[in-house]
Amino acid sequence: MAAGVPPDALGRRVSCGTDYGTVRYVGSVSPTAGIWLGVEWDDPQRGKHDGSYEGTQYFKCRHPKGGSFIRPNKANFGVDFLTAVKDRYGLNDEQDAQYGTGNTVVFGTKTVEFVGMDSVAEQQRQVQLNKLVDISVRECAVSCAGQEEEISRTCANMRHINLSKNLISSWETVIAIASQIQNLETLNVSENKMRFPSTSTFTSSAFSNLKILALNQTEITWTEVLLCAQGWPVLEELYLSSNNITVLERPDNVLQTLKLLDLSDNQLLDGNQLHLIAQLPRLEQLILRNTGISSIHFPDAGFGCKTKMFPSLKRLAINDNKISQWSSINELDKLPSLRALQCNNNPFMETEKNPETLIQLIIAKISQLEVLNNCEILPAERRGAELDYRKIFGKDWLEAGGHWNPEKNKPSEEFLAAHPRYATLCLKYGAPEEGELKGRQPLTLKNQLLTLTIKCPEKPEQKPVEKKLPESMTIQKVKGLLYRLFKIPGSDLKLSYESSKLEGKEVELDNDLKPLQFYSIESGDCVLVRW
Repeated sequence: MAAGVPPDALGRRVSCGTDYGTVRYVGSVSPTAGIWLGVEWDDPQRGKHDGSYEGTQYFKCRHPKGGSFIRPNKANFGVDFLTAVKDRYGLNDEQDAQYGTGNTVVFGTKTVEFVGMDSVAEQQRQVQLNKLVDISVRECAVSCAGQEEEISRTCANMRHINLSKNLISSWETVIAIASQIQNLETLNVSENKMRFPSTSTFTSSAFSNLKILALNQTEITWTEVLLCAQGWPVLEELYLSSNNITVLERPDNVLQTLKLLDLSDNQLLDGNQLHLIAQLPRLEQLILRNTGISSIHFPDAGFGCKTKMFPSLKRLAINDNKISQWSSINELDKLPSLRALQCNNNPFMETEKNPETLIQLIIAKISQLEVLNNCEILPAERRGAELDYRKIFGKDWLEAGGHWNPEKNKPSEEFLAAHPRYATLCLKYGAPEEGELKGRQPLTLKNQLLTLTIKCPEKPEQKPVEKKLPESMTIQKVKGLLYRLFKIPGSDLKLSYESSKLEGKEVELDNDLKPLQFYSIESGDCVLVRW
């Protein structure tokens, strides 16, 4: 092998300036003299050809112009882990020399020699390295572990390591580094295009304490994930974004401790792939952003029932996908533990032009949801959404065979499939009354006025007052009106209301900027005033 070219150069990761690539060929290129490296670049625009030169194919590239030849002296094959740590944290020999920790010190005109100064400086470095707990050597050209046991001898307290965007060529290198760090809890090796084991190999104890692992942009497949996962016995968070993962397999006896899985930016074959990971017992958060899925279905559960799939799933992200049917949102109500959902940028959201109505529909369809698109769902907001849903689809319910008389109430299967929660909402709030189902009236002031009874529980002697108020009136303005009515400072007032449809329950009017209609107050309801 030529000088400057490592014996294992073939398949190694290299950098040249700011560009990264993989060595696919080492040798001569006729008719030129000397040794060349054939490199397949991560960014095809850096390349010139497909690995061929003047009619001879020296190596192959995935992109027709993704390769080029460079001289070995232009390629950076990287450094060992400890060298990168010392460079990053200013603990290497060169910096010691630069800052004058040599064997002699000048006092005035006298030069005094200190015997053993080198060993003292080395001891100080060791102490400082041993103090490091959280280490980042991102983009430090790390390519190997270095001398055996050197890391464990000098960095015994490391727990969190960022090794992203380096020159690591294989998973074996990661194991060689991690096996020397006894209490490693967090490891990020993203943006290292490396080789992973393709068959079941000896399971290393290198990751026995690892809880968080990031493998974004590493070209790992799901099959390789499951093989490596045999060595991750307590892993809780796994990040696998942008890996061209298309097909999943059932994780038998691995990943059983996983709480978070990020599969974003992988174009999955279809939504049914999710069924293969649905039995992970502790999975609480699943990130499926931009995975190309167009539908979600849990076939083991019927309308109004809970699925046995994803038993612990609390947070789900399905934003930036191709979900076009509301039936997929209905399916999410089958998840027994779901509390938070992100679903922006899906075609189904374009079916409703009013963004507030859109949010109400999602809230009404998923009974246990507490956070939607990072916004908390307040109890009053849920009540308003469910009451409005009941009204909006009331006519469809009647036409499909719904009836106020429970004995005659037989809505069609088609209606129940489209609105699985409708029957539950009728039980909760009562079936919609005929007056509520009339077509939308012109929005005149008369139609928008609410007739409300106003009571002061703390002043029994004060007779209830009946007032007609616009439903668009904000709580702040209502308080101003009541101040004039009862001669009480508006800022001190606390408002709530009771409805005949919510017997025994009192709903607080706790947001001064919201209108009365936000709380789904109706004519005949009673506003309670306290201070």
